[in-house]
Amino acid sequence: MPSSTPYYLKGSPLAIRFNSIVGWLARHGVSIAGTAELSVRGRTSGRMQRVPVNPHTHGAGQYLVSARGHSQWVRNMRAAGGGELRVGRKVRAFTAVELPDEEKLPVLRTYLEKWGWEVNQYFQGVTARSSDEEIAAAAPDHPVFRITVRN
Repeated sequence: MPSSTPYYLKGSPLAIRFNSIVGWLARHGVSIAGTAELSVRGRTSGRMQRVPVNPHTHGAGQYLVSARGHSQWVRNMRAAGGGELRVGRKVRAFTAVELPDEEKLPVLRTYLEKWGWEVNQYFQGVTARSSDEEIAAAAPDHPVFRITVRN
């Protein structure tokens, strides 16, 4: 019987430390391969929560993909409907709309093409070379948000 708990792969202590360094670098103006620091308001605390992310461009849209699954930042994003991306002094406020599973396939494939070197371990064997069916089957485990930068 499948679990009713949404997929989430918690980071190892080393991964958590690495993410804190990547977030610190982004906050201070150093982006590694396009990373940024996401700030999103906590749904219970009301405080801004920060986490490094890999903003992804597909076609004319910009997206945030949760490689680890239904994480705290995903739950906060659903409640807040947006947040901020920061690299150094450049802060971009945005609104976010979560994509339904049936619209995720092309975004996930190009995300895996660009970021697979970093995130394949969280996709349980699914890679950019996987079939459409395999990527579509993984889609419910990986929330995707289309972001629109506010002017």
